[in-house]
Amino acid sequence: MPRRRGVSKTNASLTILVLIGLFILGIYYALTGRDPGGVFGPGTGTPAVATQLSPVANVPTAANASGTWWEVYFTDPVNVRDPANWQSSVAGRLIEKINAAQSSIHIASFEFDLTPVAEALIVAKQRGVDVQWVTDDENGLEADSEPGHGQFEMLQNAGIEVRSDTRSALMHNKFWIFDGQIVWTGSTNITENGVFKQDNNAIVIQSPELAAIYEREFQEMWNGEFGPRSPSQLEEQTAVVNGTQIVVVFTSEDPALENAIVPIVKSATRSVRFLTFSFTDYPLADAMSQRAKEGVDVAGVFETVGSETEAAELKTLMCRKVPVKQDGNPGFLHHKVIVVDERIVITGSMNYSTNAEENNDENVIIIDNAEIARLYIQEFERVWSLAKDPDVELIACG
Repeated sequence: MPRRRGVSKTNASLTILVLIGLFILGIYYALTGRDPGGVFGPGTGTPAVATQLSPVANVPTAANASGTWWEVYFTDPVNVRDPANWQSSVAGRLIEKINAAQSSIHIASFEFDLTPVAEALIVAKQRGVDVQWVTDDENGLEADSEPGHGQFEMLQNAGIEVRSDTRSALMHNKFWIFDGQIVWTGSTNITENGVFKQDNNAIVIQSPELAAIYEREFQEMWNGEFGPRSPSQLEEQTAVVNGTQIVVVFTSEDPALENAIVPIVKSATRSVRFLTFSFTDYPLADAMSQRAKEGVDVAGVFETVGSETEAAELKTLMCRKVPVKQDGNPGFLHHKVIVVDERIVITGSMNYSTNAEENNDENVIIIDNAEIARLYIQEFERVWSLAKDPDVELIACG
């Protein structure tokens, strides 16, 4: 079957602007109860059970909940930090998905050093599941010879094919597709650091339509198409799952910051919350500070390492009186999360930087769902409570 050619940047921009318009209408609908033009119609979805691994809320685990189509998990580097006790971690939830897979597990993941996950994948392969992995060359396959690694070699020795990009830019994705039905994505690298030391999130969505979106991107990379020259399929990257609209943007074939994230932040009417490992994009910082100036409640936490450099936007926001903090976790705040108006969640693998936008292979998922947003707000509040104020003497405002 011939591959669909990439849409033009103009069409892609128009598509995202239309989707952003729908998000804004959704916010208006939530605030006023009015449905302009009958865009939303009567609700058809059923509420999902709020699920997460973090101790910030006493809620049921997704694996034991029936009738749910989404799951949200957060790492807990304060209480769940022993790799030998992986069963109670995010890795344990991932292994449950691996063990339940019937036909295929397709993985695009940046780093890897968790032996229990490798062992589960090998067992899946032995029972006939099609297991394929795309990774980064330098941080994936080449790093496999380093101490504590060797898990990719385990997979290859068991007949599981692993392919990598061959570019200086990163294959930085962290997504898994199970049986063409379930997508696992977020900020979590499947490593000891990612699961047991860093602040990270994972979101799991059961939807064949969403899985097809990620599968197309996986197949592009599996066939050697990486970076800005890989074909855009943005017009086909929207799904409505149980009444929740979900938009996916893959960089660097489509600019997520310029055409999606910044406009959504500019649409905020009540609040913006963010958790970020690397934030060097001035237009995003400017959009946040402008919304704060107009009375929107904006606040965020930066990973401490690198946040005091000239490239980072901590200084921009702090000097414009936007409440910001630096993370208190010595093992890195690795989230890439923005929550707008306690409804729209933006997460995925993408740091807010030029490299991520223009060179890397990344995925951004934008979800319009207040229940999911509530869990991310709870995680923000947990991280915020442990964070510290920036040292104003080190970050002098001019």
